[in-house]
Amino acid sequence: MKYKRHENFEKQFKKLNKKFRSLEDDLKIAEKAAIELCHVNGIDNNAVELVPKFDFETVKIYKIKKFACKSLFGKGVRSGIRVTYAFYPELMLVEYLEIYYKEKDSSDMDYVFAKNYCRNILNK
Repeated sequence: MKYKRHENFEKQFKKLNKKFRSLEDDLKIAEKAAIELCHVNGIDNNAVELVPKFDFETVKIYKIKKFACKSLFGKGVRSGIRVTYAFYPELMLVEYLEIYYKEKDSSDMDYVFAKNYCRNILNK
């Protein structure tokens, strides 16, 4: 499995990493415990969820909803941090698209960004 980061993800990651210092390590753990478990081993532990309407043959958009962050003590996988990524099944490639901290009054993922991303990929 190969991983890369979209520039949008990098920008959001740098901002969140200032607040949650363990984010880099937490992302590595999520790669093994959520992404690879789902896509390589075919085991569904309910950590990864396919985003509706973004299920194409060449690329699929997923969201990690159970993301454990060591910086948020006592929260476990209910940290509120969400990671959105594009998965290319034929290439076994994951491209991180978004990372955000979901609070009660905040919005969900940026569907406009995901739609434009898919449109650009599918038109290549």
